[in-house]
Amino acid sequence: MTTKPFVIPKRLVWEAYQRVKANQGSAGIDAVSIDAFDEDRNSHLYRIWNRLSSGSYFPPPVKAVPIPKKTGGMRMLGVPTVGDRIAQTAAAMVLEPLLEPVFHSDSYGYRPGQSAHEALAVTRQRCWQFDWVLEYDIRALFDEIDHPLLLKALHHHCDERWVLLHVERWLTAPIQGPDGAVKVRTKGVPQGGPLSLILANLFLHYALDHWLERHHPDRAHSQFSVSCRGGYEGCICHSFQ
Repeated sequence: MTTKPFVIPKRLVWEAYQRVKANQGSAGIDAVSIDAFDEDRNSHLYRIWNRLSSGSYFPPPVKAVPIPKKTGGMRMLGVPTVGDRIAQTAAAMVLEPLLEPVFHSDSYGYRPGQSAHEALAVTRQRCWQFDWVLEYDIRALFDEIDHPLLLKALHHHCDERWVLLHVERWLTAPIQGPDGAVKVRTKGVPQGGPLSLILANLFLHYALDHWLERHHPDRAHSQFSVSCRGGYEGCICHSFQ
């Protein structure tokens, strides 16, 4: 009997599959849809679990899909394959209970149980308490995240070796454009992957929340709103008092 280097419950992969199936979504570069994946579902899920558990999982390139911006121009959405979305979701499910308690209570962007509507409601309430609002606009957040700094933060909070190994591989997975050209990534996270949101929030925690707490401790008497473009576009994701 061969022992896998990483112990990953098969149920974790199954629950990740159920999340991905519920969200539907487009096919990746392999053109395999959710329905096509389901035709040989058990074999596909076993292969994902086996490769994650053995450390031999390498993500395929991410499909680049240009999306028009409301303000003009285009932003690039990264669409992983169905199988890769399942693998990423499994890792995200491990990271979520580790990282969520770390994040600031006034951080609302793409977090379980939080929404932009709640951020707006809190901001509206605090506008009656203060005479001014300082707004930060973070541009191209997903495109510019520094990999070494992100991985340093991740290692600080997570000691699951299979998650750390595969997150590094996901960060550097190439992106394939509409013309078929493949581009290697050295920074940023692919906007559109299940892991991207929680990794972006982790980076923001240290680059913004933690920085403000260290260098501007008097912010407790001020009001800040932070909107991020290029992923969090149009979403007020923080509202500080």
